[in-house]
Amino acid sequence: MLYRRFGRTNLQMPVFTCGGMRYQHSWQDLPAQDIPPANQQNLEATIRRAFDLGITHIETARAYGTSEMQLGKILPLMPRDQLIIQTKVTIQDTPQAFLKTFEQSLKLLNLDYVDLLSIHGINTNDHIDTCMAPGGLLDVIRKLQAQGKVRFVGFSTHGPTDVLIKTVETNQFDYINLHWYYINQLNWPAIEAATERDMGVFIISPSDKGGHLHTPPEKLRRLCAPLHPMVFNNLFCLSHPEVHTLSIGAAQPSDFDEHLKTLDLIENAAEILPEILNRLDQEGIKTFGDHWWHNWRTGLPSTYETPNGLNIPMILWLRNLALAYDMVEYGKARYNLLGGQASHWFPGSRAETFDPAALKPLLQNSPFADQIPQLLGETHQLLGGEQKKRLSQT
Repeated sequence: MLYRRFGRTNLQMPVFTCGGMRYQHSWQDLPAQDIPPANQQNLEATIRRAFDLGITHIETARAYGTSEMQLGKILPLMPRDQLIIQTKVTIQDTPQAFLKTFEQSLKLLNLDYVDLLSIHGINTNDHIDTCMAPGGLLDVIRKLQAQGKVRFVGFSTHGPTDVLIKTVETNQFDYINLHWYYINQLNWPAIEAATERDMGVFIISPSDKGGHLHTPPEKLRRLCAPLHPMVFNNLFCLSHPEVHTLSIGAAQPSDFDEHLKTLDLIENAAEILPEILNRLDQEGIKTFGDHWWHNWRTGLPSTYETPNGLNIPMILWLRNLALAYDMVEYGKARYNLLGGQASHWFPGSRAETFDPAALKPLLQNSPFADQIPQLLGETHQLLGGEQKKRLSQT
C-alpha cells in the first residue's frame, strides 16, 4: 500500500479507503439479531482483507443503515492504534440532535473515539450557515474534540463548486470528502482551495459515481486499454498529489483486487496516461465535433435559474457520456435521480416537460442556444425511465 500525508491531520492515509456503504446488510437500522450471519461474516472478511492490504482507513456513516453496527462487531478486535476510523453525521434540526446522533454512532461502532468526523452533506449555503452559527454544529464538534471523542473534523459534499469553496474558505475543517474524477473535474478549484489550506482530500466513489466503472461498457474498456477503466480512473486521480485517498466501496473481499493494480503504475503515470487521455478526448471530438466537445458547457444556466429547476448541465453531460463512451446505463441511473426525492443531494429536474420559449433568454450566452432544447428532449428519450431514489432512501 502507498500512503499520503492527509493534510494538516498529519495522518498517513492509504491511497485507498475502505468505504462502508456496500457491504452492510440494510440501509435501514435493524436489531443485531436480524443480521444474517453470512452477511456479517462477509463484512468482517472484507475489513480483514482491507487491513491485510494496508488499507487502514475505514469510512462509514450514520446514514448507512446497519454499517456502523456491523463494524462495531469487528473493529474492537483489531489494533485500534493502526486504524483510521471515520464516520459521518448529517446536518440535524438542532445541535443537540446532531450530538445525540453522533453519540449513537460511537456506541454502534463500539469505540471510544473516531479519528475523523464529517458533517455529512454540506451542499447549500444554508448548510454552511447552520454549521457556522454560534452554538451550532461546529461548536458541538469542538466540544467533542476537547473530550477526546473526535480527533479531526471535515465535511462531505455533493454540492456545487462555489459552495465547496465557500466552506473550505472558512478554514474550520481539516479535510474534505468530494466528487472529482476523470468524467467530472468541475470541483478541481475546490481541491486547490483545500490544498492551499493544507486540508486532506478524500474522493468519494470514483468507481461508482465516477461512471459505474466496475461494470464498464465495452467501448470504454477499449478506450482505456490496456488499463481497466477503474484502474485508469484511479491513476488519473492519484497522479495529482493534491488527492490523498480514493474510496473503494467494497462489497466483498475480492473487490479490492483490480484496484491494487494501480499501485505499481503511479510512479509512471506521466508516461501511461497521455495516450489514454488523448484517445478519450478524440472519441468525444469524433462523436460531437471539437466545438461542442470543448465548449458545450459555456453559458449554461444553473439549476437554480431555470424553470422547475431543469438541470441542463447535468442532462447534457450525461448525454455526452452516453453517446461518446456508450455509458448509457450510467446515464440512466444518474438521470433518473433528477426530479426525485434526492433534494440537495442531487438537485434539479429531468427534461420530461419544459417550455423551450422560457429557456430561450436563459441560453443567450450559449453558443448552442438553438440546439439545446431539442437535445434535452432527445436525452430524455434516451435516458428517461422510472425516477430513482438514492441508495440511502431505499
